[in-house]
Amino acid sequence: MTALRSGDLELLRPHRPGYIEGFRHTMEMRADTLLCTRRMYEREGGVVPQRFGPFRAANLFGPDAVKLVLLNRDGIFSNKLAWDQIIGRIFTNGLMLRDAEDHRYHRRIMMGAFKTSALESYLEQMNPEIAARISRWPSGEPFLAYPAFKRLTLDLACSVFLGMTLGPEAERVNKAFADAVAASMAMVRLPLPGLAWTKGLDGRRYLTRYLRELIEPRRKGNGTDMLSQLCRTESEEGHKFSDQEIIDHMIFLMMAAHDTTTSTLTSMMYELAIHTPWQDRIRSESLALCKERIEAGDVAKLLSVSLVMSETLRRYPPLPSIPRLATREFACTGFLISAGTLVVVHPIHTHHMEEWWTNPFAFDPERFASPREEHKRHSHNFVPFGGGAHMCIGYRFAELQIPAILHQLVQRFRWRVPEGYRMPVQQSPISKPKDGLPIILESLH
Repeated sequence: MTALRSGDLELLRPHRPGYIEGFRHTMEMRADTLLCTRRMYEREGGVVPQRFGPFRAANLFGPDAVKLVLLNRDGIFSNKLAWDQIIGRIFTNGLMLRDAEDHRYHRRIMMGAFKTSALESYLEQMNPEIAARISRWPSGEPFLAYPAFKRLTLDLACSVFLGMTLGPEAERVNKAFADAVAASMAMVRLPLPGLAWTKGLDGRRYLTRYLRELIEPRRKGNGTDMLSQLCRTESEEGHKFSDQEIIDHMIFLMMAAHDTTTSTLTSMMYELAIHTPWQDRIRSESLALCKERIEAGDVAKLLSVSLVMSETLRRYPPLPSIPRLATREFACTGFLISAGTLVVVHPIHTHHMEEWWTNPFAFDPERFASPREEHKRHSHNFVPFGGGAHMCIGYRFAELQIPAILHQLVQRFRWRVPEGYRMPVQQSPISKPKDGLPIILESLH
């Protein structure tokens, strides 16, 4: 790092690495984001600049920096300009790719699909489908948890968001979403046959055609699914979403709803397979309810699920890094960072800082319980759902769906991983097991 004195601040000047060095660093970050961010923080402190060709970046570390960027009280940081560079061609104009009043306008309309009454109706829809899907999971033999959860959460998203059961067509939809997510991290972005980028663009085109055919019938109907609500809802001024806006929002929401939930469920499954006393605690609380399927009011009674979910999100945040683009110059911990810099904060690093967490590399759900409540030591040392105006719009949906699935799972199965197994984690772009997570289920019936 080099810096120039400017008053009481230092102007951040990232060194310019060669393209090979820049490529190598990018691949290392993708392979192990936590390890790379810890190295940067330990060697250079809370502000670490980078440069790749014409692009300037600044990595900011610590909860104060996370708060500065996510709250964005001075309107310095742009979501759209940052995410457009990464996923703009694939998840065009999703809610996360909007700024300021445009973002507030779209979020206000979309919030109707996440109000309490809507969430309760979604849970009612999901419960029988959860039961039907997991009843077909095999017991007594290894099977891969990640693809099983991915299929389950996609089926639930199709039911709740689209109001339909896809059946065999779910495979094509699932592949389209998988290709789209993979393309968002493609290094080579050329429309050449066989490349991840090309497959992602093809996946988006397929999803666009698929959704467009559903819109007009939903505008005329009275369905309670999310697509129907977005087709009919309007602002206080009478504004409605256009067909293309509905498509853009649904593609982004469908991706976020099933990919991030799949990530969290899989990681929870792994931790509970290793830490069996916590699996037993969750099972005891679920059995105490004396019901096969939970209602919205039951979630608060499943304290152990909440603690394990929080600890899992701390250890394996679905989105390990969050980028913004600085639209004007700003100061951070003694450095002056110029406009046009890609500013990145890293929840996965913040969640493992010894300054804020006791023994942060240990699985310890009790850290979230009273009286410890380590997540309250700072307003932004625990940010699994982001924060500020762009806080995940679906976090309350996730807080219903995940307990609903776990409640049924623990009553039907006990599970473990093969002897000596440790899950190899791919942290970027979304946290998931590299091997699909082999799990052995044991039926309790």
